[in-house]
Amino acid sequence: MVCIRELTGGLYFGPKSTTTLADGDIEAIDTMVYRKSEIERITDVAIATARARRKHITLVDKANVLQTSVLWRKVVADRLKATAPDITLAVMYIDNAAMQLILKPGQFDVLLTENMFGDIISDEMAVICGSLGMMASASLGANHNRHGFGYGLFEPSGGTAPDIAGQDKANPCAQILSAALMLRHSFGLEAEAKAIELAVEKTVAEGIRTADIAAGGKAVGTKAMGAAILARL
Repeated sequence: MVCIRELTGGLYFGPKSTTTLADGDIEAIDTMVYRKSEIERITDVAIATARARRKHITLVDKANVLQTSVLWRKVVADRLKATAPDITLAVMYIDNAAMQLILKPGQFDVLLTENMFGDIISDEMAVICGSLGMMASASLGANHNRHGFGYGLFEPSGGTAPDIAGQDKANPCAQILSAALMLRHSFGLEAEAKAIELAVEKTVAEGIRTADIAAGGKAVGTKAMGAAILARL
């Protein structure tokens, strides 16, 4: 699965206020704001991603409650109809999507969603694959080059794990897989990206694992894990 999450809009970046009311109560407001152009931009990323995979997108929203989600549904459907009729589209409310990710994750391929929902379900996806230490991510810029999306920030979803820095405990797979995303999305090197992903997959399948994914079995350190992946590349 791939989660395509809009990163610069929604509740996190909308107008905010905290007000003390006349009766002494306190009111806090966070405003969810989205524009058609923002939704079209991230939909194009989802389309490009889906075309390289199974040509299926699941839009995750809350259109039964939120006007922004109603706009998302219309804009995404119109965008696919106009520019990507080869891509199939499914829609799912966020609460159901969170449940379905646990019950039947294989039904999903590319999930497209707004900022807050993506923040939540991307971490849920990490649990499904065993650990945040396995979860690569890419924050892609708006400028495209001839290979793909151009500039981006490629890093593990779990960040740098500063609490175990220098202890040879961290799982390096997410960082290594993030490099694969960089090769694919910034440089158009699909074969090289796939080779890295297959090397990681083979290493884990053979039972060579750091403590976070060892499930009680024998664990190796960061350096040994990296060396094992390199040996299978």
